[in-house]
Amino acid sequence: MSRKSGYLRNGKIRIIAGKWKGRKILVSNQVELRPTLSRIRETLFDWLNPIISGTVCLDCFAGSGALGLESLSRGAQKVTFIDRNLICISVLDQVIQSLHEYNVKIIHADCCQWLQYSNDSYDIIFLDPPFRDYMVLFKVIFLLEKYNHFKEKSWIYLEVSKSVNIISSDKIPSSWILYRKIITKTIFCCLYLRKM
Repeated sequence: MSRKSGYLRNGKIRIIAGKWKGRKILVSNQVELRPTLSRIRETLFDWLNPIISGTVCLDCFAGSGALGLESLSRGAQKVTFIDRNLICISVLDQVIQSLHEYNVKIIHADCCQWLQYSNDSYDIIFLDPPFRDYMVLFKVIFLLEKYNHFKEKSWIYLEVSKSVNIISSDKIPSSWILYRKIITKTIFCCLYLRKM
């Protein structure tokens, strides 16, 4: 998160609930990094809490890894973290090692390229791209569908700038059902349910 936005405090975020509740996690202190706000994470995982245990998750544009780490803390079986920023990936790898967590993949790659070669499918997919590059979100959505990275029933979380009218976008597949949304002064967040 941009320092101007005040989302980074001393380069750490806090795990909200689960086995690592209260644990402070180191994050890369880069200007473009924008971890999901704790109050939004709390609401999101309240929504996901009934189904998150045992799930396989994908944290695209992982950055700090906040969403994937919160998932693991709350009982997700496995999380794949992808980010093209090597510094973010290196810091995330340190965090994972410090937590002694082994049910993860940490991938330094461009999401759009990686999705074309992976055969994995997921119960929960987190899509939180850089605000300045929101068009990549639509490309990732297209690739997720084209290469069918979904389970029979999957949940997809999107977080974008409020200036992007994501709900009315024709880039959202008709098979994605809007389940919940959060709107703040600057952020638009949506949780979709996709069924085969």
